Amino acid sequence: MTGGTITIAIVLIIVGGVTASVVAYFRLQRHRADAVAMASYRKLAEEATVEQLKLRAELTRLDDRLRDIEDLLRSVE
Repeated sequence: MTGGTITIAIVLIIVGGVTASVVAYFRLQRHRADAVAMASYRKLAEEATVEQLKLRAELTRLDDRLRDIEDLLRSVE
């Protein structure tokens, strides 16, 4: 091998290493952004679950009140 070939090989190895490092860095940044988004989605899902439970309790309470009103109306007849 000549000196030029060795130089080209070394330059290609260095460029490949730098390219791999840059790609890995941007993948890491994308992964961090996805993790932040998933955390906010998880929080939103937890809040939605709590609100759904509250709504279910309210509907149960309204159903009981409606049943009491129906019983009252039946007793009037």
